Amino acid sequence: MTKNLSNLVLIGMPGSGKSTVGIILAKKTSLAFVDTDVLIQASQQQSLQSIVDTQGYAALRKIEEALLLGLSLQNHVIATGGSAVYSDKAMTHLKSDGRIVFLDADINTLMRRIGDFSARGIAKRPGQSFAELFEERLTLYKRHADITINGAKMTHEAVCDTIINEMDRYLH
Repeated sequence: MTKNLSNLVLIGMPGSGKSTVGIILAKKTSLAFVDTDVLIQASQQQSLQSIVDTQGYAALRKIEEALLLGLSLQNHVIATGGSAVYSDKAMTHLKSDGRIVFLDADINTLMRRIGDFSARGIAKRPGQSFAELFEERLTLYKRHADITINGAKMTHEAVCDTIINEMDRYLH
């Protein structure tokens, strides 16, 4: 699957499974794995929620964009933060060396998976509900995705197998 492809980039809402699926997918495809939320936290030496609390959601999005634009990776599965899609420049950069996979899930599934999203470090406007954020981002995810996988009713392993099968079709 990976002969003609450098990176697989996972996008989606918090709770869509990007990090968990990314780790499993990396193992199944013999690619390295990177979670950009972890890179942001390490570079800023604070949690995503702390960044939002002290600097605001726009600062987190700006930090994320700069980090994504600075990535130069080959043969990786990249799990992005949920707000990566707000930067057309960052998404174009990621797409230049890989394929974008949107891990789609309905809002009820996402809310069940993440529970209290107020401490999750989500880059959303003050007072913006999770439902409003979901609607706002859905269009962006669909616009940037090469492939969309609805994994709401699938195991993480099944999502990975579906991605691998779709990528095989995409490349041939």
